[in-house]
Amino acid sequence: MSMLVAQPGLLSLLQDAGRFGAHHIGLTNGGPLDQQAFAWANRLLGNDANACAIEVSFGGLQLQAQVDTYIAITGADMPLQIDGVAQPLWTSHRVTAGSKISLGFAQQGTRAYVAVAGGWQTPHSFGSRSTVVREKIGGLSNGAKLTDNDLLACNATPSLQRYTLEQDHQPQYGSHADLHVVLGYQQALFNPSTQRRFFTSTYTMTDRADRMGMRLEGANVACGTQQMLSEGICHGAIQIPADGQPIVLLNDRQTIGGYPKIGSVMGQDTARLAQLRPGDTVTFTPVDIHDAHNLNALAAYRFHNTPLHAIDE
Repeated sequence: MSMLVAQPGLLSLLQDAGRFGAHHIGLTNGGPLDQQAFAWANRLLGNDANACAIEVSFGGLQLQAQVDTYIAITGADMPLQIDGVAQPLWTSHRVTAGSKISLGFAQQGTRAYVAVAGGWQTPHSFGSRSTVVREKIGGLSNGAKLTDNDLLACNATPSLQRYTLEQDHQPQYGSHADLHVVLGYQQALFNPSTQRRFFTSTYTMTDRADRMGMRLEGANVACGTQQMLSEGICHGAIQIPADGQPIVLLNDRQTIGGYPKIGSVMGQDTARLAQLRPGDTVTFTPVDIHDAHNLNALAAYRFHNTPLHAIDE
């Protein structure tokens, strides 16, 4: 019971919610860059929140079902066809053995998530199915991205209520994102005028962007302190190297580092950052820890209380 990868697209990786509790042995988190789209894909199918999905960057993935089941695809606007017929995203779809599933290339956004009923049944590695190519861990074997003729195990699901998320509740992916930043204890290394410059400037996404981090280009905010002891790095940390150009660190970041950090982008905003492309722009807005908790609580409330629309067969 599986699906065949007919074409893997530009970059398709198996990801569950992430690998946690392994930083002490040098393993990073992995997991979906856009946690929100990933969570919606699983919710549309009634899956566990940690169920494994495929993260498709830029598009081009083609699958052939060898089992009767259901799928849901969320995230970037990648045209979906099932057996040659256009189908909507943010909706659960029934597929049968022999069905061909095709994703075009993203028209808005960058990353989409392909979930299957019950999740992809791939091997665990250090407690997670998440793929980290740099560490050669997770995925089908040794952290490899999906390739032609890979077989992805999944459960047969002959009957399941179908749902869709109404368009008014779907995220909108554009060419700009304002990112909330929680200032860290190293903010004192940056003088007030440098901090003001950082929070009033617009930065441009460069092409040096991957699952480790996003390098930005704009106003110089170097702090003059370059020699620091290496320390643990959190998700969303904003490193400022010697050239003064910010790097926002993401899921596949190194576990320790020694560049000064002005603060950390909130997780729900790194999801928006991950949907941008080179040439798109970002700005930063400071929030204190209490505001950050409130924003996270409101986002969790909206996710769990936004109704899904049942589809009558």
